[in-house]
Amino acid sequence: MPRVESDNAERLQKVLAAAGIGSRRACEELIAAGRVTVSGKRATLGDKVDAETAEIHVDGERVVTNTKLVYIAMNKPRGVVSTMADERGREALADYLGNVDQRVYHVGRLDADSEGLLLLTNDGTLAHRLMHPSYEVAKTYLAEVEGPVPRAVGRALLQGVELEDGPARVDAFKLVDAHQRTALVEVVIHEGRKHIVRRLFEEVGHPVNRLIRTSIGPIRLGDLKPGRTRRLTNAEVAALFKAVGG
Repeated sequence: MPRVESDNAERLQKVLAAAGIGSRRACEELIAAGRVTVSGKRATLGDKVDAETAEIHVDGERVVTNTKLVYIAMNKPRGVVSTMADERGREALADYLGNVDQRVYHVGRLDADSEGLLLLTNDGTLAHRLMHPSYEVAKTYLAEVEGPVPRAVGRALLQGVELEDGPARVDAFKLVDAHQRTALVEVVIHEGRKHIVRRLFEEVGHPVNRLIRTSIGPIRLGDLKPGRTRRLTNAEVAALFKAVGG
Protein backbone atom coordinates (compact mmCIF):
# COMPACT_ATOMS: atom_id res chain seq x y z
CA MET A 1 0.00 0.00 0.00
CA PRO A 2 1.39 3.46 -0.87
CA ARG A 3 2.49 5.34 2.23
CA VAL A 4 0.86 8.68 2.91
CA GLU A 5 2.37 11.19 5.32
CA SER A 6 0.57 14.36 4.28
CA ASP A 7 -2.17 15.99 6.34
CA ASN A 8 -3.90 16.81 3.03
CA ALA A 9 -4.52 13.17 2.14
CA GLU A 10 -7.89 12.23 0.66
CA ARG A 11 -9.33 8.97 -0.57
CA LEU A 12 -7.84 8.02 -3.91
CA GLN A 13 -11.18 7.61 -5.67
CA LYS A 14 -12.19 11.14 -4.63
CA VAL A 15 -8.93 12.57 -5.99
CA LEU A 16 -9.32 10.70 -9.28
CA ALA A 17 -12.92 11.83 -9.67
CA ALA A 18 -11.90 15.45 -9.06
CA ALA A 19 -9.28 15.07 -11.82
CA GLY A 20 -12.02 14.13 -14.28
CA ILE A 21 -11.32 10.42 -14.57
CA GLY A 22 -14.93 9.49 -13.85
CA SER A 23 -17.46 9.20 -11.03
CA ARG A 24 -16.21 8.03 -7.65
CA ARG A 25 -17.86 4.68 -8.26
CA ALA A 26 -16.12 4.33 -11.63
CA CYS A 27 -12.80 5.27 -10.03
CA GLU A 28 -13.34 2.68 -7.30
CA GLU A 29 -13.82 0.08 -10.03
CA LEU A 30 -10.56 1.16 -11.69
CA ILE A 31 -8.72 0.81 -8.39
CA ALA A 32 -10.29 -2.59 -7.63
CA ALA A 33 -9.31 -3.81 -11.11
CA GLY A 34 -5.67 -2.99 -10.42
CA ARG A 35 -5.50 -0.30 -13.09
CA VAL A 36 -4.29 2.46 -10.78
CA THR A 37 -0.81 2.94 -9.34
CA VAL A 38 0.48 5.47 -6.85
CA SER A 39 4.23 6.16 -6.88
CA GLY A 40 4.73 3.03 -8.95
CA LYS A 41 2.81 0.71 -6.60
CA ARG A 42 -0.56 -0.85 -7.27
CA ALA A 43 -3.25 1.03 -5.41
CA THR A 44 -5.98 -0.52 -3.30
CA LEU A 45 -9.39 0.67 -2.14
CA GLY A 46 -8.96 2.70 0.99
CA ASP A 47 -5.68 4.30 -0.07
CA LYS A 48 -5.34 8.00 0.64
CA VAL A 49 -3.16 10.40 -1.32
CA ASP A 50 -2.14 14.05 -1.36
CA ALA A 51 -3.52 15.40 -4.65
CA GLU A 52 -0.77 18.02 -4.86
CA THR A 53 2.18 15.62 -4.63
CA ALA A 54 1.01 12.13 -5.62
CA GLU A 55 2.25 10.49 -8.82
CA ILE A 56 -0.79 8.61 -10.03
CA HIS A 57 -1.13 6.52 -13.19
CA VAL A 58 -4.25 4.93 -14.65
CA ASP A 59 -3.56 2.21 -17.21
CA GLY A 60 0.02 3.44 -17.30
CA GLU A 61 -0.97 7.02 -18.16
CA ARG A 62 -0.06 9.85 -15.79
CA VAL A 63 -3.01 11.64 -14.18
CA VAL A 64 -2.40 15.17 -12.92
CA THR A 65 -4.44 15.59 -9.75
CA ASN A 66 -2.95 18.87 -8.53
CA THR A 67 -5.59 21.41 -9.51
CA LYS A 68 -3.05 24.24 -9.11
CA LEU A 69 -1.07 23.03 -12.13
CA VAL A 70 -1.98 24.42 -15.53
CA TYR A 71 -0.87 23.40 -19.01
CA ILE A 72 -1.46 25.78 -21.89
CA ALA A 73 -0.86 25.72 -25.64
CA MET A 74 -0.37 29.05 -27.39
CA ASN A 75 -0.04 30.03 -31.02
CA LYS A 76 2.64 32.71 -30.68
CA PRO A 77 2.26 35.37 -33.35
CA ARG A 78 5.21 36.68 -35.30
CA GLY A 79 6.79 39.69 -33.61
CA VAL A 80 5.95 38.59 -30.05
CA VAL A 81 8.97 37.91 -27.85
CA SER A 82 9.20 34.67 -25.87
CA THR A 83 9.28 36.29 -22.44
CA MET A 84 6.44 36.90 -20.03
CA ALA A 85 7.19 40.63 -20.07
CA ASP A 86 9.63 42.73 -22.09
CA GLU A 87 11.66 45.55 -20.60
CA ARG A 88 11.73 47.27 -24.01
CA GLY A 89 7.96 47.39 -24.21
CA ARG A 90 7.55 44.87 -27.03
CA GLU A 91 4.57 42.52 -27.14
CA ALA A 92 5.24 39.56 -24.84
CA LEU A 93 3.49 36.34 -23.83
CA ALA A 94 1.70 37.78 -20.80
CA ASP A 95 -0.19 40.12 -23.14
CA TYR A 96 -2.09 37.05 -24.39
CA LEU A 97 -2.78 35.36 -21.03
CA GLY A 98 -5.49 37.57 -19.60
CA ASN A 99 -7.64 34.63 -18.47
CA VAL A 100 -4.86 32.74 -16.65
CA ASP A 101 -4.68 33.45 -12.91
CA GLN A 102 -1.65 31.27 -12.15
CA ARG A 103 1.89 32.40 -12.83
CA VAL A 104 3.12 30.29 -15.74
CA TYR A 105 6.38 29.99 -17.62
CA HIS A 106 7.09 29.22 -21.25
CA VAL A 107 8.66 25.86 -22.11
CA GLY A 108 11.53 26.63 -24.46
CA ARG A 109 11.50 29.57 -26.81
CA LEU A 110 10.57 30.81 -30.25
CA ASP A 111 12.49 33.80 -31.53
CA ALA A 112 10.48 36.95 -32.19
CA ASP A 113 10.39 36.37 -35.96
CA SER A 114 9.14 32.79 -35.56
CA GLU A 115 5.58 31.76 -34.77
CA GLY A 116 3.49 28.79 -33.78
CA LEU A 117 3.18 26.38 -30.89
CA LEU A 118 4.50 27.35 -27.48
CA LEU A 119 3.71 25.54 -24.24
CA LEU A 120 3.26 27.34 -20.93
CA THR A 121 2.95 25.74 -17.51
CA ASN A 122 3.70 26.13 -13.82
CA ASP A 123 4.77 22.47 -13.62
CA GLY A 124 8.52 22.89 -13.21
CA THR A 125 9.30 19.18 -13.35
CA LEU A 126 7.58 18.62 -16.68
CA ALA A 127 9.00 21.85 -18.14
CA HIS A 128 12.53 20.81 -17.22
CA ARG A 129 12.16 17.42 -18.86
CA LEU A 130 10.64 18.86 -22.01
CA MET A 131 13.57 21.23 -22.42
CA HIS A 132 16.36 18.88 -21.39
CA PRO A 133 18.21 17.47 -24.43
CA SER A 134 18.50 13.99 -22.89
CA TYR A 135 14.74 13.43 -23.35
CA GLU A 136 14.95 14.24 -27.08
CA VAL A 137 11.42 15.60 -27.43
CA ALA A 138 10.81 16.10 -31.16
CA LYS A 139 9.51 19.38 -32.54
CA THR A 140 8.00 19.88 -36.00
CA TYR A 141 8.37 23.06 -38.04
CA LEU A 142 7.05 24.40 -41.32
CA ALA A 143 9.70 26.55 -42.97
CA GLU A 144 9.14 28.81 -45.96
CA VAL A 145 12.55 29.01 -47.60
CA GLU A 146 14.11 30.36 -50.74
CA GLY A 147 13.59 27.89 -53.59
CA PRO A 148 13.82 25.82 -55.52
CA VAL A 149 15.00 23.14 -53.06
CA PRO A 150 16.84 20.22 -54.70
CA ARG A 151 16.71 16.75 -53.15
CA ALA A 152 20.34 17.07 -52.11
CA VAL A 153 19.30 19.65 -49.52
CA GLY A 154 17.07 17.16 -47.71
CA ARG A 155 19.78 14.52 -47.78
CA ALA A 156 22.32 16.97 -46.37
CA LEU A 157 20.05 18.04 -43.52
CA LEU A 158 19.24 14.42 -42.66
CA GLN A 159 22.88 13.39 -42.71
CA GLY A 160 23.97 16.43 -40.72
CA VAL A 161 25.82 19.66 -41.39
CA GLU A 162 28.58 21.36 -39.46
CA LEU A 163 27.62 24.54 -37.61
CA GLU A 164 29.92 26.85 -35.69
CA ASP A 165 28.96 25.18 -32.40
CA GLY A 166 29.03 21.61 -33.68
CA PRO A 167 27.19 19.28 -36.06
CA ALA A 168 23.40 19.23 -36.30
CA ARG A 169 20.79 17.40 -38.34
CA VAL A 170 17.06 17.03 -38.73
CA ASP A 171 15.18 13.82 -37.90
CA ALA A 172 12.77 14.12 -40.84
CA PHE A 173 12.49 16.28 -43.96
CA LYS A 174 9.56 16.69 -46.35
CA LEU A 175 8.99 19.10 -49.22
CA VAL A 176 5.37 20.19 -48.76
CA ASP A 177 4.96 22.71 -51.57
CA ALA A 178 7.13 24.49 -54.10
CA HIS A 179 6.88 27.58 -56.27
CA GLN A 180 9.43 29.17 -58.52
CA ARG A 181 11.22 31.17 -55.85
CA THR A 182 9.93 29.74 -52.58
CA ALA A 183 9.34 26.33 -51.06
CA LEU A 184 7.48 25.07 -47.99
CA VAL A 185 9.40 22.43 -46.09
CA GLU A 186 8.48 20.41 -43.00
CA VAL A 187 11.28 19.33 -40.69
CA VAL A 188 11.34 17.42 -37.41
CA ILE A 189 14.17 18.06 -34.99
CA HIS A 190 14.80 17.31 -31.33
CA GLU A 191 17.64 19.80 -30.94
CA GLY A 192 17.10 22.86 -28.78
CA ARG A 193 19.99 25.10 -29.73
CA LYS A 194 19.17 28.74 -30.42
CA HIS A 195 17.90 29.45 -33.96
CA ILE A 196 18.83 25.88 -34.91
CA VAL A 197 16.33 25.49 -37.78
CA ARG A 198 17.16 28.84 -39.31
CA ARG A 199 20.89 28.15 -39.00
CA LEU A 200 20.58 24.74 -40.64
CA PHE A 201 18.77 26.11 -43.67
CA GLU A 202 21.16 29.04 -43.89
CA GLU A 203 24.08 26.62 -43.94
CA VAL A 204 22.65 24.67 -46.90
CA GLY A 205 21.93 27.86 -48.84
CA HIS A 206 18.18 28.25 -48.34
CA PRO A 207 17.46 31.03 -45.82
CA VAL A 208 14.17 30.88 -43.93
CA ASN A 209 11.61 33.58 -44.70
CA ARG A 210 8.94 32.30 -42.32
CA LEU A 211 9.07 29.66 -39.59
CA ILE A 212 6.10 28.04 -37.83
CA ARG A 213 6.36 25.41 -35.10
CA THR A 214 3.46 23.00 -35.54
CA SER A 215 4.08 20.43 -32.80
CA ILE A 216 6.02 19.72 -29.63
CA GLY A 217 6.14 16.01 -28.94
CA PRO A 218 2.52 14.77 -29.00
CA ILE A 219 0.98 18.26 -28.82
CA ARG A 220 -0.11 19.77 -32.13
CA LEU A 221 -0.88 23.36 -33.03
CA GLY A 222 -3.95 22.30 -35.01
CA ASP A 223 -6.34 25.11 -35.89
CA LEU A 224 -5.44 27.31 -32.92
CA LYS A 225 -5.42 30.87 -34.28
CA PRO A 226 -2.43 33.22 -33.81
CA GLY A 227 -2.53 34.93 -30.43
CA ARG A 228 -4.98 32.42 -28.97
CA THR A 229 -4.42 29.95 -26.14
CA ARG A 230 -6.12 26.80 -24.94
CA ARG A 231 -5.81 24.46 -21.97
CA LEU A 232 -4.35 21.06 -22.74
CA THR A 233 -6.67 18.11 -22.23
CA ASN A 234 -5.97 15.44 -19.62
CA ALA A 235 -5.01 13.08 -22.44
CA GLU A 236 -2.55 15.59 -23.88
CA VAL A 237 -0.91 16.16 -20.49
CA ALA A 238 -0.63 12.41 -20.01
CA ALA A 239 0.96 12.10 -23.46
CA LEU A 240 3.52 14.79 -22.56
CA PHE A 241 4.49 12.93 -19.40
CA LYS A 242 4.78 9.72 -21.40
CA ALA A 243 7.08 11.46 -23.91
CA VAL A 244 9.50 12.32 -21.11
CA GLY A 245 9.23 9.03 -19.25
CA GLY A 246 6.85 10.22 -16.56
